[in-house]
Amino acid sequence: MSLWGSKLSWILLIIAIIGDFVVAYVLAFFNPGYSNTKQVMSVLGNPKSPVALFYNVWLIILGILICISAVNFYIVYSGVSKNYASAGLIILFIFGIGAGIISGIFSVNEGKEIETITSKIHGIGAGLGFLGLTFIPLVVGLISFKEYDSIIGIVSIAFFILSIVLFVLFIMSEKEAFQNSIIGFSGLWQRLLLASMYMPLLLIALKHI
Repeated sequence: MSLWGSKLSWILLIIAIIGDFVVAYVLAFFNPGYSNTKQVMSVLGNPKSPVALFYNVWLIILGILICISAVNFYIVYSGVSKNYASAGLIILFIFGIGAGIISGIFSVNEGKEIETITSKIHGIGAGLGFLGLTFIPLVVGLISFKEYDSIIGIVSIAFFILSIVLFVLFIMSEKEAFQNSIIGFSGLWQRLLLASMYMPLLLIALKHI
């Protein structure tokens, strides 16, 4: 039996999506002083973190699962639209490799003021990954409309708009000027951004199982 298009292929995507939040939430309990709302998830993987190995291994696993899902996305939806399916393939590969595999191999530092080659590579990989994934709700929405699934189409476009707003808030949260305001809650905005980008993928995954 082929993996592609099977229920298992979509279950792997669901595991990646839910696992991304659950793993970070659970590991935070074992990292004293870590704040889920104020600190980004990748801080769990910094060299001084007691859970660094576990989180960085998870990022690599996440990246592999997302890359598998990228191929599956293309195979399943290329019959609907090769252009949109190709866009989804590229976006998911960029996220899986950049924000997953590369970020897991090259960990970020504990503080923003400390920059090394490793942390710069992590920042570039994660940044490109997040930027790319911002557009996945739009791709899912357009494909859903072509499939005449207007409900998922409308919901996905709504999440695309929300993702842009949350992406801006996330970028602003990293600025020194906003550190003492609600905008400075980087961890919160990152998690909400991820949730808004993942939701359309979760919807189509649940649709296929």
